[in-house]
Amino acid sequence: MAEPIHAFVDQIAKALELAGVAIVVGGILLSTIIFVRDGAREGDWRSAYTDYRSNIGRGILLGLELLVGADIISTITAPLTVESVGLLAGIVLIRTFLSFSLETEIEGCWPWRRAAK
Repeated sequence: MAEPIHAFVDQIAKALELAGVAIVVGGILLSTIIFVRDGAREGDWRSAYTDYRSNIGRGILLGLELLVGADIISTITAPLTVESVGLLAGIVLIRTFLSFSLETEIEGCWPWRRAAK
């Protein structure tokens, strides 16, 4: 009984991983299209570039969130060992740090300074 459930949960994790990668790639493509359109329309490539970086960061951030969720879900189906839990912790830690860094880059200030901004 548990085997079909584990297989189903594993498929959900794989679907989330694919969705995360698709969001990152789609975000980059869409951001590039918007960058070229806005830069050509307004002629202000410097402002368009600032928006471009922010939009790419948002796409990567959303994709990373899905990838972290997929990693957490995939541990349900894997046998829990000290090594697998440690690997998951490392992956989540690295991706959380990347998310924090991207969020700070997009907003242009530290999270605790957002209210003052």
